[in-house]
Amino acid sequence: MTADDLACQELVEVVTDYLEGALAPASHARFEQHLAACRFCVAYVEQIRQIITTASAVAPQRLSPAAQQRLLRAFRGWHSLEPTHPHESV
Repeated sequence: MTADDLACQELVEVVTDYLEGALAPASHARFEQHLAACRFCVAYVEQIRQIITTASAVAPQRLSPAAQQRLLRAFRGWHSLEPTHPHESV
């Protein structure tokens, strides 16, 4: 791996920016270069795309306050877990 290579963990950290088109051109190119060589990260990015699509279809007003709190707790707990490798769940 060279200094210009994007590590899997770095990709995980900026995937939202990538999907929103918010990465600088150089970072976007590094991201795409990594995807070209890493099938695990391709799968991860696709999973995140699917989650965003599914989540955007859920209207917040359709969730009860209790359900909203459970989801927030689950996401906060999930976010605090740091896998040893981002591909463990793929």
